[in-house]
Amino acid sequence: MNGIRLLSTLSTKNLGSLHRNSYRLSSCSIRLQASNSRSQSTASATTESADVKSTEPSSKSFVMNIFKGDLVPDQIVPFPKCLSAEQEEFVRALIDPMTKFMTEVNNPAKNDELEKVEDSTWEGLKEMGMLGLQVPEEHGGLGLSNTQYARVVEVAGAHDLGLGIALGAHQSIGFKGILLRGNKAQKEKYLPDLACGKKIAAYCLTEPSSGSDAASIQTRAVKSDCGKYYTMNGGKIWISNGGIADLFTVFAKTPMKSADGTVKDKISAFIVERSFGGVTSGPPEKKMGIKASNTAEVHFDDVRVPAECLLGEEGEGFKIAMHILNNGRFGMGAALSGTMKVMIETASAHAAGRTQFGEKIASFGTIQEKLARMSLLQYVTESMAYVVCANMDAGFEDFQLEAAISKVFASESAWHVTDECIQILGGMGYMKDAGIERFLRDLRIFRIFEGTNDILRLFVALTGIQYASKALQPLMKAAKSPFSNPSALVSFGANYVTRRTKRCLGAGGVSMPSEIHSDLAGSAKLLSKAIFDFGVTSEDLMMKYGKKIVDQQFLLNRVSNSTIDIFGMMAVLSRASKSLSEGSESSLHEVKMCDIWCQEASARVAQNLSSVNDKSAIKRFKDMESLANNIVESGSILQGHPLGF
Repeated sequence: MNGIRLLSTLSTKNLGSLHRNSYRLSSCSIRLQASNSRSQSTASATTESADVKSTEPSSKSFVMNIFKGDLVPDQIVPFPKCLSAEQEEFVRALIDPMTKFMTEVNNPAKNDELEKVEDSTWEGLKEMGMLGLQVPEEHGGLGLSNTQYARVVEVAGAHDLGLGIALGAHQSIGFKGILLRGNKAQKEKYLPDLACGKKIAAYCLTEPSSGSDAASIQTRAVKSDCGKYYTMNGGKIWISNGGIADLFTVFAKTPMKSADGTVKDKISAFIVERSFGGVTSGPPEKKMGIKASNTAEVHFDDVRVPAECLLGEEGEGFKIAMHILNNGRFGMGAALSGTMKVMIETASAHAAGRTQFGEKIASFGTIQEKLARMSLLQYVTESMAYVVCANMDAGFEDFQLEAAISKVFASESAWHVTDECIQILGGMGYMKDAGIERFLRDLRIFRIFEGTNDILRLFVALTGIQYASKALQPLMKAAKSPFSNPSALVSFGANYVTRRTKRCLGAGGVSMPSEIHSDLAGSAKLLSKAIFDFGVTSEDLMMKYGKKIVDQQFLLNRVSNSTIDIFGMMAVLSRASKSLSEGSESSLHEVKMCDIWCQEASARVAQNLSSVNDKSAIKRFKDMESLANNIVESGSILQGHPLGF
């Protein structure tokens, strides 16, 4: 009975609250750029007397499971084998001509100046098959796997991000819905023309009043009485390829009758051709960067869309939209790892040749630290990206959190690496002729589009907490009738105290996979403790806030940052272990990068987790909330000028 008394002393009130809330996070959390919940499957319910663990949700996602304090290595250890020998040979044959084309034919500076991709460049890309990289061969494409595609877009990322966006907007999201959810007739009709570039595609989701909150779109498509077509009206903004596309994947609200006879609007997805009539585009937007990529408004005025152009089923549009974005993000990490590689090469070459104070600047500690950290960020980004695409190729469905993290980390790391490259080059880096300032301008959008990094952080934290909370639901049921299942309560009570005691003593940890090389034991131990502490903190948050956690964005951001660091630690530990086991020439270099990253990342995790429960930190958050509210209310800063006028 000690376990029951312990529960009544420590957490009965919280457990009851959790049971009442059932940890159903509000729909707001799902609209925070969430994907469908198909990957969060729950095991079949068991009887009340069954062990609690038997009803825990199951997922193979590494990130999802650390919210429960568990290490599930299936998707990340050993480091995934990405390509077969045949696939590797095929993609190698693509990279060389693509690299030559990007250096000898494409002119990034000219594209930037013209604010469009030169026509000759488009034609060359079409001839090389670069507009149908993942379209199956039977439909006229190259049929690349996700990993092969990622390796090719690295080349674009290394040379011209504006061109890369134009290509990605076409195939990574523009017609990705047809690849993922199109029926046989739709694929046969559209994919051949899209693969050869005869038709260009665009993805139309964002509206003036609907950005991150995709569920609030206003574009409508009303089905005709005869059922043969939909009439679409509305407008989309900031659409990549919007002014040049021939085909659009459009998301619109459709009125649908519920079982009780009421009519409600639900989002549906449509394939819309410009040739249908009523589809118009605004002028190209004037942008900070990616000027080569056409960005424009797209308007739909009484567009008659044939019923056979419905993508998926009515009402599935939001799910399809998120599915497309989740499947498109992996390429961003690969492309930006290519960008970072070029920045590192440029900066290191300059440091090796530049003499100041009688020495090469490469010998200065400040420059050495910059180059080392730039390399670390590229290594982690690349590791994350190829874990994600390998999982997709292996058929895993639980990769949306890893893909979101990869996008966030890559976009922020590439910005930092490019900024540091400019700093190392000094005034030369700031000049337009060096070409680096163009990369910096182009990079800024990556933290905004396809899910802003702020929203994706909340998405990662909320989705993980929601998943982990399902493991407690059987316990909540037992808490209502403690005498019907005392073993569950006793077990939980004992585990509750044990976990917190271990954490206080700094003794907690999880078992690491045997594939982690012994030379990395120190870093593995740091990761083990980080996962353990992270799971305890996640449980604390669930116990304390219940469904109201959705409003605790200060805390959620710290949770998400910890998640990003932990995923990065696991990715590089797995990759470095593979290099050591295979006797790679770079293995010792990778060990150094892995150890540095794990040491610093684990310290950041500890700091972030500490702030979640630290009273002084929480007070600071409250003070920042007050400061922000005061600024918004006044419309300006409140402090007076130091000169008094």
